[in-house]
Amino acid sequence: MKIKYLYIVFIPLCFSCTDSKEISSISPENWSKRTINLPATDTLEYGKSYLSIYSQIYSFTEHKTHNLTSMVSMRNTSDLDTIYLLRAEYYDTHGVSVRKYFNTPIFLAPMETTEIIIDEIDTSGGTGSNFIFEWKIPKNCPEPLFEGVMTSTVGQQGLSFTTQAKRIQ
Repeated sequence: MKIKYLYIVFIPLCFSCTDSKEISSISPENWSKRTINLPATDTLEYGKSYLSIYSQIYSFTEHKTHNLTSMVSMRNTSDLDTIYLLRAEYYDTHGVSVRKYFNTPIFLAPMETTEIIIDEIDTSGGTGSNFIFEWKIPKNCPEPLFEGVMTSTVGQQGLSFTTQAKRIQ
């Protein structure tokens, strides 16, 4: 009787642990809803921005790391114009591309924001991960704003900090 009870409890637990967990918000549906075809000849201004992100930070020593959840916020700061994001590419500590989030240009309507979430269990970026964004905006339009918010909670301890992108081209 005790063995039957163990099987009833133990077997479902084994199968419930086999679910695969998504480690980053790579929702193609989110990007496909925003896809736009930009003409090869347009009057839009081109820009490129760099954003540092941390999927891990050092804790106690250089040999111990602490995993973080990272939210990348991509914001259109214009209240009048639509802007266009051409690329959002995630790199690891060594400068190796981890993933691209969309392959065709997407748009952000005036004052709109979209996010990329990198889950705490996704340590592929390491302690020095970063993003490169390429974008186009109409003349006299404010530049897009790219920010990172990193968080972690363990027990009653919470940790959070932010980073802001820098225009590099």
